[in-house]
Amino acid sequence: MRGFWISAAAVALTGCATNYGAAETAPVVAASPAVTQSMPEQMASMDPNDSILFWSDERRSAAFRDMEKLFPGLEVAPASAPRALPSSPETLPVSLQSSIRSYMTQSHAAGLMVLKNGKVVFEDYGLDLKLTDRWTSFSVAKSFTSTLLGAAIQDGTIESVDTPVTDIIPALAGTAYEGVTVGQIATMTSGVAWNEDYTDPDSDVAKMLAIAPVAGESQAVTYARTLKREAPAGEKWVYKTLETNLLGLIVEQATGKSLATYAAEKIVEPAGFEGGLFWMQDLTGGNIGGCCLSLRLADYARMGQFALEGGEGVVPMGWFTTAGSALVDFAPQAPGFGYGYQWWTYPGGNYGAQGIFGQAITIVPEEDLVVAVVSNWKTATSRSDRDGFRTLVGEIAEALGD
Repeated sequence: MRGFWISAAAVALTGCATNYGAAETAPVVAASPAVTQSMPEQMASMDPNDSILFWSDERRSAAFRDMEKLFPGLEVAPASAPRALPSSPETLPVSLQSSIRSYMTQSHAAGLMVLKNGKVVFEDYGLDLKLTDRWTSFSVAKSFTSTLLGAAIQDGTIESVDTPVTDIIPALAGTAYEGVTVGQIATMTSGVAWNEDYTDPDSDVAKMLAIAPVAGESQAVTYARTLKREAPAGEKWVYKTLETNLLGLIVEQATGKSLATYAAEKIVEPAGFEGGLFWMQDLTGGNIGGCCLSLRLADYARMGQFALEGGEGVVPMGWFTTAGSALVDFAPQAPGFGYGYQWWTYPGGNYGAQGIFGQAITIVPEEDLVVAVVSNWKTATSRSDRDGFRTLVGEIAEALGD
């Protein structure tokens, strides 16, 4: 149940800042007046030894709120009519509010928001984050990419999750992804061998964005060519950030639009994001589907509310119910836990998005509840901090239960 360490670290492993000029080799995608190119005045270090995993707390905290000043990406304007998030007449017990704030301090949370029936029950900030500041997502972005997959199916540009990936990305023919479906990519059950060890500089996740860009080809495809199959498609779950990058490319190829452009239409506008978003690009100019979008805490919560309400007219009816269900069941090792279409599933019918260093959106459908948190944990992964957040969500749900 790992999250993805930011592509900034993977890009740092490329050691080739000048290679970003290869962006012109990316597939042509449609432009949108709501989306503009963002280029930093001074690129972050490309030193392979300067991975974000080894940055100081202070350096990470500064970077997490300002990724657009460090890395290239696409900037999406706010929604034309941002969704109001009024204060709720309901309140949490003082003791629980104190527990939340103690957890925020202990886990180095920069912000935590609770929505009940679309209204703000609790909102607080730390690490000097302001309500108008953005914070990076890490693997929370995966659930956004999954939502864009649903939108592409609704629009008819992708027939279904049963579509072979090679129908959309012919360049994957003859690779380990031959015979794999879009749905198997979305559930990470392709059967392709993969190493997502963030502490191993020789792991696939460390090397995937370090691979030299090839003219006219996404880095995700270039790296996919190097992989081998270890199990029949659909039979084995292995967490692979590359597969979300491929999923993003599938959406881009099918729609003819960048992920950021499509997100402007299918997420930012209908969900009513007040602060827009920034989505980082790889060395060939494509948005990184598995990571690296930045938005306000309140817009993380709006995304959760959008999913809770079903995304009517944007994704197929029942999409989030299916995407947020345990299509892969982790029992008996972890009873009640599983994985859907790029959403994690939890006991009690809850589901959510999560990323390393403490980013999360948790949805509790039974209580019409959304809890969003952004953080700068001391370490990329922390079982105690993740479990502590899940416990808090349970206590919040109980306190606000009908």
